[in-house]
Amino acid sequence: MVNPQIFRQYDIRGVVDKDLTNETLYLIGKGYGTFLRRQDLKTVAIAGDARLSTPHFKQNFIKGMREVGIDVIDVGIMATPVLYYSIWKLKTDGGVVITASHNPAEYNGIKMNKGLQSVYGQDIQEILKLIQADDFESGEGTLSTNDEMHEFYKDYIVAGIKLDRPVKVIVDGGNGAGGPYLPEILRRLGCEVKELYCEPDGTFPNHHPDPTVEKYMTDLIAEVKNSDAEVGLGLDGDGDRIGVIDEKGKMLFGDQTLNIIARDFLKHHPGEKIIGDVKCSKNFFDDIKKHGGIPIMYKTGHANIKSKMQEEGLLMSGEMSGHIFLKDRFLGFDDAIYVSARFVEIMSKTDKPVSRFLEDQPKMYNTPELHYKSTDEDKFKLVEKVRDSFIEEGYDVNDIDGMRITFKDGWGLCRASNTTPVLVLRYEAETEERLQEIKKLIEDRIEKFK
Repeated sequence: MVNPQIFRQYDIRGVVDKDLTNETLYLIGKGYGTFLRRQDLKTVAIAGDARLSTPHFKQNFIKGMREVGIDVIDVGIMATPVLYYSIWKLKTDGGVVITASHNPAEYNGIKMNKGLQSVYGQDIQEILKLIQADDFESGEGTLSTNDEMHEFYKDYIVAGIKLDRPVKVIVDGGNGAGGPYLPEILRRLGCEVKELYCEPDGTFPNHHPDPTVEKYMTDLIAEVKNSDAEVGLGLDGDGDRIGVIDEKGKMLFGDQTLNIIARDFLKHHPGEKIIGDVKCSKNFFDDIKKHGGIPIMYKTGHANIKSKMQEEGLLMSGEMSGHIFLKDRFLGFDDAIYVSARFVEIMSKTDKPVSRFLEDQPKMYNTPELHYKSTDEDKFKLVEKVRDSFIEEGYDVNDIDGMRITFKDGWGLCRASNTTPVLVLRYEAETEERLQEIKKLIEDRIEKFK
């Protein structure tokens, strides 16, 4: 009836017309609606990205929700964080966005919320079980539309950001759903803005919409290098992940962007805890301490981090992948549009170029996020075997999410991706030679147990 493999840790995602059809979306709409109804929740805001399959998928998801008694407000085509804002503004019990985020054009998916918290993990599996058992509520939900959220959202961000001077910015929207928001917001704040690919196009004709991978940012890098722009800002397909290019055309890793914002945050909130995921650099965790904060290393995954933030009452967190969460002066969810404005605000308070923001940090040699092919069936077991072998040999292993081995001069990470059939690897060390030694140690062990 439905492919259980598409029910992933944080959302539902699959190939259009193979994993996802109108019937699938209708059934998932009924399952999600029933999941809410059984918690006495009844109202949902729904949006969609610019993918070609999104309009009819959204229509069928709405049909499913209404047939189990959910009252639906359709807020249109929008970026994922604008949907989150709509949940808050309209005070709905839940929210849904039809999107496959930064996946290629042949994919689509569903991100579901209960309030401002993601529906993830066991709750997604619960929705699958309801569908498999044909165990649905019944009812007649209403449908209304609201096209005001886009302007309210832009007004909300502009009202909360104050620039000390104009900043010259180039924005690469990746033809995703976030493109129509950020340039206008920055211009209203007084910035000089050049746009690249800010028109939503579900075929993604210019490049894959992932601003954290350098090969997809080559056009933005070239534009920054060939201009007097102070920064290049990239958005992913649904607008919840940020990529930053400094004035020299060098890409910042997500943990470096997080680090820059954390330094500014800690000026106003000394002693606060800040989460970074297991993929973040040692420099990041050390820098939080140095600037008076308390670093917490936690599991990768936007849903995991939002849940942990709520549990601990935190104001700021983030991931290497470019998801950054601010409850300080904002609403607590991951929003690359707001974070971009906040980054530009920090830039406006200094004449120092972005390339020098972290110049006082020790030089470390590190890799980007690396992927090692596995299968969805084998990946977790493989990581467990590798992790247990290192623990048995007395290595310093943090096992909160896969394994992160710490040495006196570096670290290595091996974890199973929650969204794709790969192991995620990352390495960092004080020298290039040591980096390669750590990499070889871990990858030889993976080969041994493969």
